[in-house]
Amino acid sequence: MKFRLNRDKSQQPRDLTPWEAYQSRAAQRAKQAKTPNWFRHAKRIGDKLPRLKHQRNRQLFRRLALLLGSFGLVILVMVYLVSPLSHVKTMRIRGADALSTKQVERAVAVRPGDSIFKVVGHEKRLAQQAPKRNSRLKRVSVTFQQPNRVTVTVVEYVTAGYVMRQGQYYEVLENGVVSQQSVTQPESGTPVYGSFNSAKTLHRMILQYAQLSAPIKRNISEIHDAPTKANPDRVHLFMNDGNEVYASIATFAKKMAYYPSIASKMKQKGVVNLEVGAYSAPFKK
Repeated sequence: MKFRLNRDKSQQPRDLTPWEAYQSRAAQRAKQAKTPNWFRHAKRIGDKLPRLKHQRNRQLFRRLALLLGSFGLVILVMVYLVSPLSHVKTMRIRGADALSTKQVERAVAVRPGDSIFKVVGHEKRLAQQAPKRNSRLKRVSVTFQQPNRVTVTVVEYVTAGYVMRQGQYYEVLENGVVSQQSVTQPESGTPVYGSFNSAKTLHRMILQYAQLSAPIKRNISEIHDAPTKANPDRVHLFMNDGNEVYASIATFAKKMAYYPSIASKMKQKGVVNLEVGAYSAPFKK
């Protein structure tokens, strides 16, 4: 015998009417309302805990990396400061003739072994102060070269002659400065200044001498102050070629430029007068 089960159509699922759907949503909201707030909050916090933990780990890692990086940088700086790389290894002096390496180093106030931070960023200041420490220095430039080398280029004032004081010769530079150290014998090719009682007059004379060409400078043996009532600026020169010259300090450099031409036309040794105009005459016998 076969039995057929007949299902009741009322038991099959059917679509809810709008009113039934509304009643279902209301029931769910009422159920949620009965759930304690702390439970809902705890559930939300529990959902966020993995993310918070991940964020805290990332922040901790960043702080640790920053701390280790700063500590490592400090260590590297300390190692560099005590290493030879942070100190001047060599100083190259260029252009110095009369001055020794030690004298230039003292003028620049830098020597091998000093910290490079004494030079880096201070090149211009060191160059400007050097001539104040040594009057022979005319111009100075200081250059720092990586990793720890310094080059100092100098231009010196050349010797403009010598003055005699109490039987001793003292060097005079082209800037008019008289050396404080005496020498036993003047250098050849430079004149000896005599009878200059005024430092101002001597300084003016030296500045005029500095403008002469090298051949004329080498031909001057002595320069003496020889003022007269008519010409308080008059100087008397003894030349290495045997002639004598009278000139005025104010126009000395300009007039002495004509001396080689005048001397070449002289048939015998004599006096060249450059005070007013320019003429020559042989020595009186």
